[in-house]
Amino acid sequence: MAQAGQLHLNQALMRIPRRAESADRSTLAATYVAAGSFSALINSTDHQVLFGRRGTGKTHGLLHLHDLVEQTGDVPISLDLRTIGSTGGLYSNVSLSPAQRGTQLLVDTLEAVHDQLLALAVDGQVADQDGFLRGLDALVAAATEVEVVGETTREQTSRAADERRSGLEASLGRQAGIKGSLRHRASTTESSRQLRTGVEQHRVMFGPLSRAIQAVADGIRPARLWLLLDEWSSVPLDLQPFLADLLRRSILPIRGITVKIAAIEHRARFFVPVHGDYLGIEVGSDAASTVSLDDALVFDQSRERAQAFFLQLFHNHVRPVLETMLRTEAPGIDEFAKGAFQEGAFPELVRAAEGVPRDAINIAALAAQHAHTDRIGRSHVRRAARDWYLRDKKIAVSRDEDADRLLALLVDEVVGRRRSRTFLLPAADRPATIDRLCDARLLHVVRRGVVDPRHPGRLYDGFAIDYGCYVALLTDDTKAVPADVFRFDKAVVDLARLAP
Repeated sequence: MAQAGQLHLNQALMRIPRRAESADRSTLAATYVAAGSFSALINSTDHQVLFGRRGTGKTHGLLHLHDLVEQTGDVPISLDLRTIGSTGGLYSNVSLSPAQRGTQLLVDTLEAVHDQLLALAVDGQVADQDGFLRGLDALVAAATEVEVVGETTREQTSRAADERRSGLEASLGRQAGIKGSLRHRASTTESSRQLRTGVEQHRVMFGPLSRAIQAVADGIRPARLWLLLDEWSSVPLDLQPFLADLLRRSILPIRGITVKIAAIEHRARFFVPVHGDYLGIEVGSDAASTVSLDDALVFDQSRERAQAFFLQLFHNHVRPVLETMLRTEAPGIDEFAKGAFQEGAFPELVRAAEGVPRDAINIAALAAQHAHTDRIGRSHVRRAARDWYLRDKKIAVSRDEDADRLLALLVDEVVGRRRSRTFLLPAADRPATIDRLCDARLLHVVRRGVVDPRHPGRLYDGFAIDYGCYVALLTDDTKAVPADVFRFDKAVVDLARLAP
């Protein structure tokens, strides 16, 4: 390919949007690629929780579902929970009780839902306008109950006035006399008032609220209402069960409504036990199922499927950019792959991405920058993965001292001593620090439920140290990255023995 054409290809890779919310809805619909059976799973009417680390495509998936729902005539309501509420520090204000902050979160969430439903009514997109509006009015009433909580003081005042005069009157002939009089006046005034001192607090009435939401759902029949909640894990952890309980009590049981929630698994708390009962959602019972994007594209499990997914993803994003730049039809998917990547470079890019689309896009953009007017080669991919690790991931984890320290110990043990990239940990009772390293995409679960042949009752999960982290340690760029294999005599790591 000519230098100019190659430069256009590389520039197109550099111009792919890094986040789904930064692109318009039509672009998202055109560029979406389903990960395996993911699209069919989330398009079901079951209530579901969608798990995935940052960058795995949760937001893109929900926005794609929003588009599909609209096309079928149903009504989608999409909420980004990062934008809920107007008071920045209220939810994290520890001087307020979790119940106070949680109640305000419920009110703010219901207000956001109400605003979108009201816009729907204004546009005249509901079958039963009167019933729908009555349901909206009832929703507002149930969500904005206010009570004053505090001390009560009774004030009582009294005032009395008393006037008395007395005398005697007698007559001693016509010339002289004695006069007297008797007069008595008394009055009493009493007043009292009751003062209540305290603060106004919202309270959410779940019974009336549930009936109001049912009226709203009935108002749009035969269409179904879809409530799509993104960025669940942005809500403070101690408040998440309150919001989950609102959904369980007032929305999940309603006919004609489907709820989908996108969350990071290790930053989500849907359930807490309370006095023999529980607060929140019991995943698998109240919410019918969960879908994990982390497991959808594990490179070790299906190399061909992962490569096909990422090639389609890149082509879908690059095609409209190239057509705008060149003012002609973009190359097909096979021609794009041959024109953009040298032999073996694209499989290396997919491996470096570790199943995370956002990492793949960032690494590809950096590799295209390094290649400039050449096709992207393996050396460009390695350099880009190392740069992405140093610029983004390493800086992020350095703020977490415990996670940074554990990563260094694992690198010393697995890479330095064992000359490997993979290791095994018991599937149960892992420290939270491991989960935080997974959330930061510095550790990756590449195989679940590995059975120890000597002890079949013990299950292990197979982890890999991030590709970019590994290649950043190599002094020889030509040295191959080891295969992801697990041998029990070499792979099991005892975290308790790693501490110096």
